[in-house]
Amino acid sequence: MRHTVYCVLCVLATLALGILAARYVADSWILAFFDSLQTHISLVAIVLALIALVFKRHWYATFLVLVGVALLVHSVIMLQEYAVPSFIAPAEASVGSFRLLSFNIEDSNFENGGRIADLIIGSKADIVEIFEAGPIFSQMDRITQVYPYRIGCGVMTSDCDSLMLSKRPFQTQLMRSLGSLWDNRFILATIDMEGQPVNFASVHLSKPYFDAFHQIELDLLGSILGDVKGPLILAGDFNASVIVPDMRDFLAATGLRHAFPEPATWPIEAGAYGITIDHVFARTPLRLVSVKQIPDAMGSNHFGVMTEFGISK
Repeated sequence: MRHTVYCVLCVLATLALGILAARYVADSWILAFFDSLQTHISLVAIVLALIALVFKRHWYATFLVLVGVALLVHSVIMLQEYAVPSFIAPAEASVGSFRLLSFNIEDSNFENGGRIADLIIGSKADIVEIFEAGPIFSQMDRITQVYPYRIGCGVMTSDCDSLMLSKRPFQTQLMRSLGSLWDNRFILATIDMEGQPVNFASVHLSKPYFDAFHQIELDLLGSILGDVKGPLILAGDFNASVIVPDMRDFLAATGLRHAFPEPATWPIEAGAYGITIDHVFARTPLRLVSVKQIPDAMGSNHFGVMTEFGISK
């Protein structure tokens, strides 16, 4: 009986670690979901292998523990590789302090549209970026009293998926599709922030296990942002962690960086122990001061994110 339990636990740990290790051999969109969970799956595999050792002391279970630790450590290294300190050092004086609210509110979450509108109005954010914004369309009249400038939900598009709200007028504005799967899920606008033009971008990508669409969209996004000059901050629902291979390629190519640690945004049942698939990236001279989870998901399957940022002199 002890041998049988040992074998079952080792098989489960082997399968988990094998799925994770596949990324080091080939980049396949089929395994992209598991790539985002490398830290979590590694921990589960280590626990399974340790329990197996309780039932039977054998070199193979010890080997699984070592492989699990290696994958766990590498996942943490990858989480930090394209990160910057989530504060502004005293020597890095900044122009102003600004707030950005980004939130995928879920397109079927109509019963909480009023609460989400209250959150937006009372957030004191300078810029608000909402994804799957349909539930707050009926609240737009009172939202625009605080945020008179917007892109999305009837402005530049007839649909109401991606939405950008601003207290300040747009100097330039662009809304377009990335690839052929979804329409109008990318917004780019330039806004004067106390004398400094800043480029604000929002994006809502497809899920990474929908064939190769996720990578195609990231390639198009990287090409567009490569032509953007000046300070840039990008927020959105990327449906993937920063350790997924195509996300790492995107960050390397664009020079965008994120805070570390990033707040978990999905699944909401995991709270602070979930993964980050809703990101905020910035490029110098922008500096991320803080990136925090909004703990009340208000009926969404994502947590919102509040970002405070400054512009280095």
